[in-house]
Amino acid sequence: MSKNTNTLGVLGLGSRSTLYYLHALNKAFHAEEQGYSTCPLILYNINFNEINPYLPNQFQNLLPKLSVYLQQIENFPISHLLLPNITIHEAIDKLETTLKIIHPLHLTITFLKQHNMKQVVVFGSKYTMTSTYLSNYFSSEGIQTTSPSKEDVEFIDTLRQKIYLNTETLADINIYNTLVANYTKKTLVLIACTELSILKHPTHVLDMAKLQIKEAIKQIKKH
Repeated sequence: MSKNTNTLGVLGLGSRSTLYYLHALNKAFHAEEQGYSTCPLILYNINFNEINPYLPNQFQNLLPKLSVYLQQIENFPISHLLLPNITIHEAIDKLETTLKIIHPLHLTITFLKQHNMKQVVVFGSKYTMTSTYLSNYFSSEGIQTTSPSKEDVEFIDTLRQKIYLNTETLADINIYNTLVANYTKKTLVLIACTELSILKHPTHVLDMAKLQIKEAIKQIKKH
C-alpha cells in the first residue's frame, strides 16, 4: 500500500498509556485544526501480555514477536509509526523495518542540542533509570544522564507500576511531585516512561511522550 498519506500508525500496548496517547494526539490535532477535527490514525492494538513479560531486554523472546507486528503494520497506509512505550524502542532498534518510527530518543537528543542542554536526570522505569541504553545513547551525543538516588529509583518504579494498574494514590502523587521539584532545582528532569507521562508535570520538565506527540502531529500535517 502507498505510504503517501497523512495517517499515523499507533501500536496499541498497555491500555492506560495507549489511551493517554490517543487522547493527547486528538487534543493536539484539534488545537491546530479546530472544528470537529480528530487525529487521523490507524490503531493496531495487540495483546500487551504477549510481550510485556519479556520487556525490556529479553530479546530472544521479544524480537520475534515484535518483528511479526512490524511486518503486519508495514502493510498499513501510514506515513509514520508511534509506539506508546519508551523502553520498547531498545528492542525496536535491533529490528529492520521500512516503517518510519517516531523515536523518542532521537527527538530528545535534537531538543537538548537545540537548547544547549548537556545534562538530564532520568525519571522512568527502574531499568531505564539504571541501564546503559539511555546513558550510552546520550553520552555518544555529548549529553550526560544521571539517575535519582537508589531510594527514589525504587519509589518512582513502584509508582510507575501503580499507574499502569490504575492504583496510584494522592499521597503517591504528592511524594512524586516533591521529587520532581527537588531534582529540577539542579538539572532538567527527563520523563522517560509513558505511565509517568500520564501525571501532570510542571512545564520545566522534558517529557519524551510529549515530544513524540508533537512530532506525530507535525508529520501528519506535512504529508
